[in-house]
Amino acid sequence: MPDTPGHVLLLTGELAEPRLRRVLAALEPLEFRTTVVNLGIKVAALATTEIVLRRLSSTQGADRVLLPGRFRGDLDRLSAHFGVPFERGPDELEDLPQHFRRQAAPLDLSRYHTKIFAEIVEAPLLDVPAILERAARFRADGADVIDLGGLPDHPFPHLEDAVTALRDAGHTVSVDSLEPRELLRGASAGASYLLSLTETTAWVARETDAVPVVIPTTPDDLPSLYRALEAIGAEGRRCIADPILEPIHYGFTDSLLRYREVRARYPELEILMGIGNVTELTDADTPGMNALLMGIISELRIDHVLAVQVSPHCRRTIREFDAARRQFFAAKEAGALPRNVGDALLCLRDRKPFVSTPEQVADLATKIRDPNYRIEVTEQGIHLYNRDGHHVADDPFALFPHIDTRGDAGHAFYLGAELARAQIAWQLGKRYSQDNALRWGVAVDAPDEDPSGFHAVGTTKAGSRKP
Repeated sequence: MPDTPGHVLLLTGELAEPRLRRVLAALEPLEFRTTVVNLGIKVAALATTEIVLRRLSSTQGADRVLLPGRFRGDLDRLSAHFGVPFERGPDELEDLPQHFRRQAAPLDLSRYHTKIFAEIVEAPLLDVPAILERAARFRADGADVIDLGGLPDHPFPHLEDAVTALRDAGHTVSVDSLEPRELLRGASAGASYLLSLTETTAWVARETDAVPVVIPTTPDDLPSLYRALEAIGAEGRRCIADPILEPIHYGFTDSLLRYREVRARYPELEILMGIGNVTELTDADTPGMNALLMGIISELRIDHVLAVQVSPHCRRTIREFDAARRQFFAAKEAGALPRNVGDALLCLRDRKPFVSTPEQVADLATKIRDPNYRIEVTEQGIHLYNRDGHHVADDPFALFPHIDTRGDAGHAFYLGAELARAQIAWQLGKRYSQDNALRWGVAVDAPDEDPSGFHAVGTTKAGSRKP
């Protein structure tokens, strides 16, 4: 890799040193030399910048120094002092192999091919400020186009005002309606796309410069779609085909085959897939559905998706699809499986949830000489240990007899919260790290963290202070 190091110095603490050496030994042969330095403290992640400056006498000729991912110090200051780049590694030692691979071939997740049309399905029922607020959220989630959905037999008197306001706010706008006059109104106000024209309403395309999105008269009537596409194409107009993705048990598989047929017939045609009939109408978590749909979209080179967020279980669909399109694009560009290119869609479970074996935790527990409780999770269950003992259970209540908080209510509350997190992680197969929130991929906003500073004093600790 460019900037490939010849010698990496890894800083660690007393408790993690044996594990670090085991991980490095398993990685041999490496393309570079490694040296491990124990800073002489229990946990290197808790070291301060001053501790590193005081205890690291030399970088031993290394051209890169790697600190634990949870180190909360000033890397720039350390780099300047020693004249060598200091970097954070992964949070967990067992992730070092993947960390080194990413360093060797970093993936670019900023690029994608498929555009997201995000539909405001009840736009006629919302006033313009509410439409703008919804559009801003959709754009922040990854939407490229804001689609104003029309409602059958329901007037949309402020359509023009909505389109104008959206454009003034910097949005690209589409209007989705089966009513030709509504489509023409939207186009005259500045909409860039019109959904969903059929063979009988294809004439609308001649009346405006907006790009038409064409659907078959009925989902299984591809000839009607072809006639509409050819009529519009004969006039030299750009158009987009939507063969219509149908719900499961109502033509889902056949509709997928129609998408493949349209792509085979028109290799260069822009195609749109509306994914709401699957995500909204299936009682299943949507990250996996979006990943699978993105796989189909990637293979068929589908250019646009129409996404909706109506059902509460679909409230993150746009974010999920945005993550999927980036990850799958990177994988396709690399000629690789969509694996190890991002963890945004690993929401309920982690690929490698347990970073330590029960034996490793048991060995570590024998080295603890203080009363502070440590909590870890392995495939065996929840581990609670300090100098007074090591206990394992799959239910936090089973650990209660082994906990002595000496009347400290704040500490008791803290242990209860941490053990609840640990139980969730063990039950689902998620990674647990004491004092850190569980990570849920794109399903939940990640907490804001300052990697250069320590956590502020928590509520339970602050509440225990005497005035």
